[in-house]
Amino acid sequence: MRFSQLLIPTLKEDPAEAEVISHKLLLRAGFIRKLTSGTYTYLPLGLATIRKVENIVREEMNRAGAQEILMPMVQPASLWEESGRWQEYGKELLRFKDRNQRDSCLGPTHEEVITDVVRTNVHSYKQLPLNLYQIQTKYRDEARPRFGLMRGREFIMKDAYSFDATDKGAEESYHRMDLAYHRIFERCGLRFRAVEADSGAIGGSFSHEFMVLADTGEDTIAICNNCQYAANMEKASCVVASSSDAAPLELERIETPGKRKVNAVCEFLDITPAQLVKTLIYMVKDEPVAVLLRGDHEVEEVKLANVLGVSDEDIRMADDKEVFDATGTPSGYLGPIGLAIKTIADLEVEAMVNFAVGANEKNFHVLNCNMGRDFSPSQTGDVRKVTAGDKCKLCGGTLELTKGIEVGHIFKLGTKYSTALQATFPDDHSHETPFVMGCYGIGVSRVVAAAIEQNHDKDGIIFPAPIAPVQVLILNLDLKDEGITSAAQTIYKKLQEKGIEVILDDRDERPGVKFKDADLIGIPFRVTVGKSFSKDGIIEIRSRADGNVSTITFDDCVEEIIKNVQNSMNL
Repeated sequence: MRFSQLLIPTLKEDPAEAEVISHKLLLRAGFIRKLTSGTYTYLPLGLATIRKVENIVREEMNRAGAQEILMPMVQPASLWEESGRWQEYGKELLRFKDRNQRDSCLGPTHEEVITDVVRTNVHSYKQLPLNLYQIQTKYRDEARPRFGLMRGREFIMKDAYSFDATDKGAEESYHRMDLAYHRIFERCGLRFRAVEADSGAIGGSFSHEFMVLADTGEDTIAICNNCQYAANMEKASCVVASSSDAAPLELERIETPGKRKVNAVCEFLDITPAQLVKTLIYMVKDEPVAVLLRGDHEVEEVKLANVLGVSDEDIRMADDKEVFDATGTPSGYLGPIGLAIKTIADLEVEAMVNFAVGANEKNFHVLNCNMGRDFSPSQTGDVRKVTAGDKCKLCGGTLELTKGIEVGHIFKLGTKYSTALQATFPDDHSHETPFVMGCYGIGVSRVVAAAIEQNHDKDGIIFPAPIAPVQVLILNLDLKDEGITSAAQTIYKKLQEKGIEVILDDRDERPGVKFKDADLIGIPFRVTVGKSFSKDGIIEIRSRADGNVSTITFDDCVEEIIKNVQNSMNL
């Protein structure tokens, strides 16, 4: 490929619309162009990189025994009504009517469709286990698409679905996919962690997210500094403090005029936030629920929703009017004693003794409150966010918080969809049995963005070699010099003959422009043919990853370039 003939519309400045580095660099490097909010055209280099990721994914899925298919993007509402998700999924599901007024949607995922395929085509346990996957465009009508390929409305995804006869078989399928995902992201050259995750709208009994570690990541994850434990904030848990041996003291009512916030109350009472229990009111499907947790902790709303058995979309913080209507007390003075609404206490509250709470009266708090003696919650559960410094529940090590970008998610679905869609098979005793399912997704286009978030510098992209659009970029620094031009073209042709993907920058541009574009688009190896060749027959090879420059004679350069490329692919 010759640079002069390729569509690579690089930009000198960061586009105003771009917020994160991957979005800026993908636009500046000419990989993508925006069509409308959350949807992008992949230009030649962008599509080449996408295809590299797809090929790695396809090879590892096939290696793990999965079979590739392709399902329709447009799905009938009837299937979603069978599963119960037509009403449940939310506004991200783009619903529409066809010319016959039949309800349909653009597929954000394909659990319903694949279950329908299997229930009509698999009729014996002897056909199991079965794992089917596709690489296809998905559409989710995000309320605020942002960050380019990180969170768009339309994106490329690999989604796979396993079908087994038993729970044990499903766990084996899950394990195979877990190993395959580790191989995929290792081959993509990414630094990542597999973390425990909430199953969300997909459902299922357990799941893991694969997070690319990057300071610019949207998600916060907790990782142990001593073992392999890792979880996202929606799932992360820690060692619960053991109960104190202190004897319960008598309740003491204290006037706290104008003290509503935790820090103000604690300062006034000369206690720490860890010695206070705050009472927060949430609206759960329009019903008020009180949540009790330590003063220095925060509610993790997905955990709260799971404890309550509802979707996280069904809960929200109550406003001041709703708080007063539900309790008769203004915000800031609420407490659990005598509270007449449903109450959820975090597990840490059970371990506390003689803590402060609101008195359910303006300008008053109560000291020496104790759960069990002074109040009994309707329910207890882990509803708080873990914090840096909490103890790991597996080994007792210290939890640290870091940022990550979700690029993959695997779920053990169980029989959620097979039962709802009556997808069954006769087992070895001829009993009709629902398939035990798993679901496994990779955001292919997001992998590209995540790789850039993790691999860049002030000059541009630094692609891991396995997913770079090409491996080598040759710069001809003087088109008018016949010797330089001939040498550049000779290297170009010999590399192509050896199966190396290469671009020859044959543009009539200043060397500075070519160097800047080379750094911007992030090709792993830059080969420069310029004055050093004219003078001494020397070719310069520069690694984009570490900036190291080597010089070599023209006769030996092709072999050296090939060796560098091969070494870079063995990550």
